Amino acid sequence: MSLTKQYLKSKPVCKVTFRLKAQEAGNASSVRLVGDFNQWDESVSPMRHLKNGDFTQTLTLEKDKQYAFRYLLDNARWENDWQADAYAPSPVSSDDNSVVSV
Repeated sequence: MSLTKQYLKSKPVCKVTFRLKAQEAGNASSVRLVGDFNQWDESVSPMRHLKNGDFTQTLTLEKDKQYAFRYLLDNARWENDWQADAYAPSPVSSDDNSVVSV
């Protein structure tokens, strides 16, 4: 898992690339990035599945904010990003959510 950030000089936004590594995804055939940035919509389009087995997605997020998120594997299993900037208690489960700060 990893987060890569690219701040734009011309706009108050940051391009954040989320990556779930193949070994962390296991044998998942689909991974969705779900969080504050898409109102926790579990029906969003799946992340791109790379040839090496990793899953990736890049989002443009407004600067100076924090966004909670998790990965949804095969519409059944939730996974955190253990390289996230922070973790916050989930309001709907006993698990923590990953947090990215931009």
